Amino acid sequence: MMAKIKIKQVVSRINRPARQKRTLDALGLHKLNQVVEKEATPQVLGMVNTVRHLVEVTNA
Repeated sequence: MMAKIKIKQVVSRINRPARQKRTLDALGLHKLNQVVEKEATPQVLGMVNTVRHLVEVTNA
Protein backbone atom coordinates (compact mmCIF):
# COMPACT_ATOMS: atom_id res chain seq x y z
CA MET A 1 0.00 0.00 0.00
CA MET A 2 1.26 3.46 -0.93
CA ALA A 3 1.60 6.24 1.61
CA LYS A 4 -1.26 8.72 1.88
CA ILE A 5 -0.78 12.45 1.50
CA LYS A 6 -3.08 15.38 2.26
CA ILE A 7 -3.22 18.10 -0.37
CA LYS A 8 -4.61 21.53 0.53
CA GLN A 9 -5.24 24.34 -1.96
CA VAL A 10 -3.83 27.53 -0.41
CA VAL A 11 -3.67 29.90 -3.41
CA SER A 12 -6.58 30.95 -5.63
CA ARG A 13 -7.01 29.41 -9.08
CA ILE A 14 -8.08 32.79 -10.51
CA ASN A 15 -5.81 33.99 -13.35
CA ARG A 16 -4.07 30.60 -13.61
CA PRO A 17 -3.55 28.75 -16.90
CA ALA A 18 -6.26 26.29 -17.92
CA ARG A 19 -3.81 23.39 -17.52
CA GLN A 20 -3.29 24.21 -13.83
CA LYS A 21 -7.06 24.55 -13.29
CA ARG A 22 -7.61 21.13 -14.89
CA THR A 23 -4.87 19.65 -12.69
CA LEU A 24 -6.57 21.03 -9.56
CA ASP A 25 -9.88 19.55 -10.78
CA ALA A 26 -8.21 16.17 -11.38
CA LEU A 27 -6.88 16.24 -7.81
CA GLY A 28 -10.40 16.99 -6.55
CA LEU A 29 -9.63 20.54 -5.43
CA HIS A 30 -12.39 23.01 -6.30
CA LYS A 31 -12.32 25.56 -3.45
CA LEU A 32 -9.68 27.48 -1.55
CA ASN A 33 -8.54 25.74 1.68
CA GLN A 34 -10.14 22.47 0.55
CA VAL A 35 -8.21 19.36 1.62
CA VAL A 36 -8.17 16.00 -0.17
CA GLU A 37 -6.41 12.79 0.81
CA LYS A 38 -4.76 10.77 -1.96
CA GLU A 39 -2.43 7.82 -2.38
CA ALA A 40 1.13 9.03 -3.08
CA THR A 41 1.39 7.41 -6.53
CA PRO A 42 3.82 8.74 -9.14
CA GLN A 43 0.84 10.10 -11.11
CA VAL A 44 -0.55 12.05 -8.14
CA LEU A 45 2.90 13.32 -7.15
CA GLY A 46 3.41 14.56 -10.71
CA MET A 47 0.11 16.45 -10.60
CA VAL A 48 1.04 17.96 -7.23
CA ASN A 49 4.39 19.04 -8.69
CA THR A 50 2.58 20.82 -11.54
CA VAL A 51 0.60 22.99 -9.09
CA ARG A 52 3.12 23.02 -6.22
CA HIS A 53 2.90 26.84 -5.97
CA LEU A 54 -0.88 26.58 -5.31
CA VAL A 55 -0.99 23.75 -2.75
CA GLU A 56 0.47 22.51 0.53
CA VAL A 57 1.22 18.82 0.97
CA THR A 58 1.44 16.92 4.26
CA ASN A 59 1.63 13.28 5.21
CA ALA A 60 -1.72 11.81 6.19
